[in-house]
Amino acid sequence: MDLSRIKNFWRKVAGKGIIVAIIDFVLLALAVYLGYAIRLGIFIPRYIVDWRYVMATLPPVCVLIFALFGQYKTIWQHAGTEDYIKFIWLYITSMILYIMLNGILKIAVFPRVSFAITFFAGLFMCGGLRFSWLMTKSLHVKANKDKTRLKTLIVGAGEAGAFLARDLMRNESELNPAGFADDDEEKIGRHVSGLNVLGRISELKRIVEEGNFQVVLIAIPSAQGRKIREIYKTLAPLNVQVRILPSLRELADGQVSVSRLRKVKLEDLLGREPVRINLDSSLNYIQGRRVLITGAGGSIGSEIVNQVLHNNPSEIFALGHGEQSIYLLLESLSKLNLTIPVKPIIADVADEVAIKNLFESYRPQVIFHAAAHKHVPLMELSPREAMRVNDLGTRTIARFAGKYNAQRMVMISTDKAVNPSSVMGATKRLAEKILEHEQKNYPETKYMAVRFGNVLGSRGSVIPKFEEQIASGGPVTVTDPGMKRYFMLIPEAVSLVIQAGALGHGGELFVLDMGEPVVIKEMAELLIRLCGYEPYRDINIIFTGMRPGEKLYEELFYDENAVHGTLHPKIFVSNIKAGPESENPELDTILEYALRHPNEALRLLKTLVPEYQ
Repeated sequence: MDLSRIKNFWRKVAGKGIIVAIIDFVLLALAVYLGYAIRLGIFIPRYIVDWRYVMATLPPVCVLIFALFGQYKTIWQHAGTEDYIKFIWLYITSMILYIMLNGILKIAVFPRVSFAITFFAGLFMCGGLRFSWLMTKSLHVKANKDKTRLKTLIVGAGEAGAFLARDLMRNESELNPAGFADDDEEKIGRHVSGLNVLGRISELKRIVEEGNFQVVLIAIPSAQGRKIREIYKTLAPLNVQVRILPSLRELADGQVSVSRLRKVKLEDLLGREPVRINLDSSLNYIQGRRVLITGAGGSIGSEIVNQVLHNNPSEIFALGHGEQSIYLLLESLSKLNLTIPVKPIIADVADEVAIKNLFESYRPQVIFHAAAHKHVPLMELSPREAMRVNDLGTRTIARFAGKYNAQRMVMISTDKAVNPSSVMGATKRLAEKILEHEQKNYPETKYMAVRFGNVLGSRGSVIPKFEEQIASGGPVTVTDPGMKRYFMLIPEAVSLVIQAGALGHGGELFVLDMGEPVVIKEMAELLIRLCGYEPYRDINIIFTGMRPGEKLYEELFYDENAVHGTLHPKIFVSNIKAGPESENPELDTILEYALRHPNEALRLLKTLVPEYQ
């Protein structure tokens, strides 16, 4: 026998898979033994000669078939489904071929039960051999990847956290989920989505340090700002990345995935439970109506446009003095494929000719008056301009609303209107009085105002200023360490405006339950940490002293005893005239005189708003 020819043949058909062929041969021989031993006993007292013949002939037939059809050239560490299907078919074919050969050549007696056991044992062992290489490769790759991935703790083992963990494990993310923290006692020590719940949220410091976690994901969409703030305060000194799932309001579609994760924002730490709108009552007064929104290009005005659009008005008139802001509003709306027409109007609210023409041409039925000068220090330098826009502008809009039979007018006021210490606050208080005055003149139109604190993200607010200072390396400037302000999110504030329009019957002043005021210094510290720095070490905070017109803290009411609840648990109401010396029959005369005599504006503003200090 020419051994070199056999060697060359095997090299040709098996390539480098000769080792696999040898292992297959051994496993198939073992399968034959098991087929006889399980059927007849471990020492095979009967058919021992037949067993030897089958053991000597069946494995070579199978291995030869495998070799001829390229099984030993397959790299099983990278095998796919089609490779395994091909292996199964070749195995079945080789077994059928052997039974046919045995039937023709009478090689040995092969009981049917023994054949069945041999068939399944061989399939299991030879198939398992191939699959084990794939699994070994996968485990090795996973182990190497896990070394480079970031060990991740998920805070919140509820439905959102479980979805997030499964999505992280299913997708090859840079994050490697390795455990949960949750306050549910029933979950602690148990497994959620294959991960252990390591302890309570109050134990985060211990869990992160003991587990050497690099990233913490906050997966509690229902959590309010105070809870997020507590979690973040615990994690800030631990040198871990913190990411968060958006709130339930942002997760309106309910989809929880890795792509929804983002960095923690100041809004998450300061945010509160959003105001829930009674959509039925809101829709009743907006649906099918022509709606005018002044200051539509501003932060609040543009959000009013967006929310009113969802209440199906017949038409919206977006009025703004700055053409660029209105242009940007229209650009953002153009991406929404709207069917409701939004007509831009460039005009000054204090321009009587332009406003009269607007009301004559379009006859708006519902008005949201958001146009105003709001910058406190700048208005201290320009009291006449503040009165012109905030007061004459309000009177102009309110008066034409009454003359042209508008159904409702909702004006945005401010907490700075209570015991005002600034020109801006005093002019907004005067604007409230103007609404009271026009309510008497035009009782068929329902006038109302809504007082707000500061809104996060509005133009000119303190947050963009802090962010700019941090980006330039600091320092961050705060006027006084004890300064406090009320804050809310813009969508929350606008929700209140829309709700107020539904609740009001004319002459009301609405105020939101705004929770606890925020210390500005603490907010600056939070923002510095959110940007990845440590306050006073990486970015300094300096105190510049209070500016003209500023107060350490704001008030919401003149007289809390005059304030009552409404159908909405977070909205309170009082009469617009609530406050000292609200009646002033000479309001129009004094206002117009002040506008004609700029040097007299400040003195006359104090006459109209005697509580202004």
